[in-house]
Order: sequence, then structure tokens, then C-alpha cells
Amino acid sequence: MNVAKTAAVLGLAYGMAFFVGVRAQQPAGDGPRYAGTALVRPAEYREWVFLSAGLGMNYNAPSPGAPPPTRQFFTNVFVNPSSHRSFMQTGKWPDKTMLVLEIRASSGDGSINKAGRFQTTVAGMEVHVKDARFPDGWAFFSFAGGKDMAEPLSGENVAPCVACHVEHAAVERTFGQFYPTILDAARRMGTLKPGF
Repeated sequence: MNVAKTAAVLGLAYGMAFFVGVRAQQPAGDGPRYAGTALVRPAEYREWVFLSAGLGMNYNAPSPGAPPPTRQFFTNVFVNPSSHRSFMQTGKWPDKTMLVLEIRASSGDGSINKAGRFQTTVAGMEVHVKDARFPDGWAFFSFAGGKDMAEPLSGENVAPCVACHVEHAAVERTFGQFYPTILDAARRMGTLKPGF
């Protein structure tokens, strides 16, 4: 092989290796997608990073004398992978973070189960998005009924959510106190709100 051909082959090999390396470093396209102002339901969220699950969690005290709830729901929380990677390095959620709250019914009666509860059908889904396009940088979306797109919640529909997240969230506007790996990372990075 002559010198010109060798140089061309080596140049092509170097160029391909450089292209593959650059592509591997580019952030994943796993952030929010919109149709106008509506958020498109993230179809692949169950392949994202699982942060935690709760069973029967409720942020409001029961009314005096009220009977205990007859149904308990699991809440599973997932975050888009690129935002999780960034958080683990910085202790802060980057712009375009999406946290999915999947709500599932539960049952204790099934197969060989003799105690405890397991998850069953999807009962709802909510998404909390950090995106500079919104006035205060965060928005909530409800995908009740399995719809494919949702407008950001507004007015009285979102006011209690915003107030609760501002007052009680451990990390920015998120309930990191319920996500063990996020809580540990925020402690290491010094990004927990005072009191946590």
C-alpha cells in the first residue's frame, strides 16, 4: 500500500472514531417534547431512571373521624436519564428535567401472595418539568385518562401543587427527601434546602 492510500485510510479511520466519540458525548434527546404548549406524553418513561416508590402516601392530614382509605395507590417516580446524570454530578436539576409520577392501583389478593401489596393497573400519570419556557421555570402536567398530550396546569388547578413544592421540597422544587439516591447526592453537593 502506498503512503497516500495509507494516509487516506488512517484519516478515514480517525474521522470515524472522532465522530463516534462526539456522538457518544452528546446529551440524549430524552427531554420534553411539545406540540405548541402541550407536553407530549413520554412513552418510554418506564425505561428511565427509577427514583423511588411510595404506597398510600398523602400530603394532607385526614379529616377528624374520617374512615381510613379503602384503596391504596403506589406512586412510582422516574426521571429522564440525562437529567439524572447531570444531577448526580452537580446536585441540581438541569433545564429540561422531567419527573414522571406514575400512579398505580394496588392489591393484596393475587397468586401466591399471603401478605403485603403489589402494583396493578395504571390509575394516573403526572409530569413535573423544569423548563425555562415557563414563567417560574417549572410546570406540572396531568395525563389523566391516558391522554397523549397535556397542557400545563394553571390557576387553581396548579396553585396547591406549587405552594406545596415550594414549601416542602428538599431539592429545588422536587421532593428529593423521598428519593434516597437523590437525597444522598444533594447532601454530598450541598444543594439540600435548609432544614433537610
